Amino acid sequence: MGNLKTKSFTVEEVQRNWWIVSAAGRPLGRLASRVAIILQGKHKPEYTRHVDTGDFVIITDAAGIVLTGNKLRDKRYYRHSGYPGGLKEEAAGKLMARAPEELVRRAVLGMLPHNSLGRKMGSKLKVYAGSEHPHEAQQPQALEI
Repeated sequence: MGNLKTKSFTVEEVQRNWWIVSAAGRPLGRLASRVAIILQGKHKPEYTRHVDTGDFVIITDAAGIVLTGNKLRDKRYYRHSGYPGGLKEEAAGKLMARAPEELVRRAVLGMLPHNSLGRKMGSKLKVYAGSEHPHEAQQPQALEI
């Protein structure tokens, strides 16, 4: 058992796939956690924690996502302008009505590392409110959740 070494993959050695998943009728958190794993590359045997080994993910039908319980009314999203008194607050129901793709994007990005590597992983996420998307040329595979 002498010279067993763990292979550390580099960015050039990573083979990226494209996945597509429909969010219609799926709970937000369960979808987001599965997509975050794919974006990080944790589903691959060549996962290396300091390298972005993840795949691209296309989420369609974001307008059909499901929030359970009273989350549509009670869950809040915050942003700050950077100025005194600049804190803005929005209920999940209003955000869903205004921009459902932003609701899904925030859920997934919140589950990625909060550093430069996490931002790189997050750039591989494509979210669309409807069923149409401009990535047919990449021949995405269906992702079962």
